[in-house]
Amino acid sequence: MIWIVLVLVLLCFLLTHRWRFNREPPLDRGIIPWLGHALEFGKDASKFITRMKLKHGNIFTVRAAGRYVTLLLDPHTYDEVINDPESLDFGRYAQLLMERVFNLRLPLHQPEKAKAMMKRHFRGSSLSTLNSTMWRNLETLLKNEMPLNQKNWKEEGLFQLSCGLLFKAGYLTLFGGEQNNNNGTDPSRIYKEYKKFEGLVSSLARGTLGKEEQRAAEGVQRQLWELLAPAGLKQDSSSSPWLHAYRRLLQEDGFDEETQRKAVLMQLWATQSNIGPAAFWLVGYLLTNPEALMAVKREFGQISQMEGSGTPLVDKNMKTPMFDSVLEETLRLTAAPFITREVVRDKTLHMADGRDYLLRKGDRVCLFPFVSPQMDPEIHPEPQKFKFDRFLNKDGSVKKDFYKGGKKLKYYTMPWGAGTNGCVGRQFAISTIRQFVYMLLTNYDLELCEPNAQIPERDTSSCGYGMLQPEGDLLVRYKPREAH
Repeated sequence: MIWIVLVLVLLCFLLTHRWRFNREPPLDRGIIPWLGHALEFGKDASKFITRMKLKHGNIFTVRAAGRYVTLLLDPHTYDEVINDPESLDFGRYAQLLMERVFNLRLPLHQPEKAKAMMKRHFRGSSLSTLNSTMWRNLETLLKNEMPLNQKNWKEEGLFQLSCGLLFKAGYLTLFGGEQNNNNGTDPSRIYKEYKKFEGLVSSLARGTLGKEEQRAAEGVQRQLWELLAPAGLKQDSSSSPWLHAYRRLLQEDGFDEETQRKAVLMQLWATQSNIGPAAFWLVGYLLTNPEALMAVKREFGQISQMEGSGTPLVDKNMKTPMFDSVLEETLRLTAAPFITREVVRDKTLHMADGRDYLLRKGDRVCLFPFVSPQMDPEIHPEPQKFKFDRFLNKDGSVKKDFYKGGKKLKYYTMPWGAGTNGCVGRQFAISTIRQFVYMLLTNYDLELCEPNAQIPERDTSSCGYGMLQPEGDLLVRYKPREAH
């Protein structure tokens, strides 16, 4: 009996064991068969990858739950991965995540066609229209939260305020609908269900939900599919041109109503999951760094005086270098997406330092810009510290020259991805955050409830899917600013 067990163990070892071939990256299997480093990777990817980088250097392969993932951490070499769609495929991994997180399969979908449609609606004159609509929705929602004749302070968690307000404004802008109506598209009702779903996304993506959690996730998904069912179906004054075009594209590709609802939920998450946390971190850093807060207020005050009335910051030509630096620094500290590709054929990776490595077909290759370049002390001195003017030169101009190993970097932060799969809605997201912060700082008195409060720690267990979440909230109070 014992020898049978031993034979089975030996067979398991031989079938799952992997040897490092000549010219392949350093291989770290971990001590647990098949599982490898999956637990540590999933618990805190940033800490794990940093440890592996110290051990192996800028490139290495790890085993995680039966898969082999090569981590590349040299920004000078990133274009080797980003610009080779023939060997390194984005679509397969994206499809895997769609199935796991949204129960969505789009096998015949044409991503390039969809991307072209997105660009038409998130750039040029369409972007200006979106920015104007977002301004009106933000203004209305803020006035509902705090009427301008209100004299008393209102206390609220900054994370709750930022995420709730920006989700509702984003839903009204991009998905249509009216506030407080009775047809199921009230953004407050959708936000309540969305928050339940959002808390499960990381576990859904990793496939680590238990049976009870899985049932809860399916229930929330069904509820959101029903709530989102009318979104984008009609084209009228209250509908979203972008979503209507997306729905029409899905219909032309032959997808049924159920699939369309799932795709709309995916777009809801894609457009709303990061903007609230980004705004929270930015305002939180300002409130806990008085010098930064005064610098941004001064810049916004100059704009307010120039504009006089109307809708400032809607114009894409409006220059806000101080705010832009604060946003860039905020994203450097808190944006932590993976950039992942499937290796669909053997590839020789040419490193910037002259070394060549073989990537094996069937593996995955992953960039993690949060570790490098964003938290690399050679590129950004004191990387854990918030420096509001890090991305400004001494003369106030935008700083774009950063170096590693004596060579200028193309990628010194990467919160929006890169290449053909970079974020199409980047400019709209930046404009939205800027409008939100401008309204808060210009029209309201905003301060910490506890003057010595510190910004919460970052929850690094949420690495890989966009913005890091905070480990708590930051209690603030606000009221309309009295006219002078």
